Amino acid sequence: MHTTGLIGGLSWYSTAQYYRTINEETQRRLGGHGSAEIAMRSVDFAAVREHQLRDDWPAAGRMLAAAGRDCEAAGADVLLICSNLMHKVADDVAAAVTVPVLHIADIVAAEALGRGLTAVGLLATRWVMEEPFYRDRLAAAGVRCLTPGAEDRAMVDRVIFEELTQGTVREESARAYARVVADLADAGAQAVVLACTEIELLLRQEDCPVPLIDSMALHALAAVDLALAATVTSTGPDRP
Repeated sequence: MHTTGLIGGLSWYSTAQYYRTINEETQRRLGGHGSAEIAMRSVDFAAVREHQLRDDWPAAGRMLAAAGRDCEAAGADVLLICSNLMHKVADDVAAAVTVPVLHIADIVAAEALGRGLTAVGLLATRWVMEEPFYRDRLAAAGVRCLTPGAEDRAMVDRVIFEELTQGTVREESARAYARVVADLADAGAQAVVLACTEIELLLRQEDCPVPLIDSMALHALAAVDLALAATVTSTGPDRP
């Protein structure tokens, strides 16, 4: 089994979901007491948030790169940044390590294409919705992204940082998000990507008119696929 490296704390609420999802799926596949080999470095989100608010992405990149090196030193064979937004500095992390970084947008794009989707809505922080680093990666794979209007983008971003990343889940916010999903569906979105790893704590599929694509779950399950593929290789019939 390969060791999965998690750069977490972005926020810790979604990192806990990564840890749970990876281990639950590993145990489901292996049975018994099977669990995942994980090397995790959880950073202080308050420090990361300061870098975000100052638009100091080089400093954020250095912080996550150091965390990635720590995971690699602890034995990680592949790295996951447990956040959609912080893939804005994924290249900085990749340049600092020798193991691959499993990019969340690539996993989302593969899922969309596998479902035959060509247009998806994005619910995310304002950077993910407004800047090209995430949308262009999906577009390069053949998936067009639709985003909410300016007022709704501001609301979605506010709920993420003032509520979800601080552990608060409000029913009125869930209703507001569901309305945005409906608007994106009316605009032509065939599905909506929960492109912030905390949003799965808020939205329910039954409240939405189109499928939801949970980026956190897909990212975590892709890590399990990689780790257990290594298990099969190392314990196959041709091995002693």
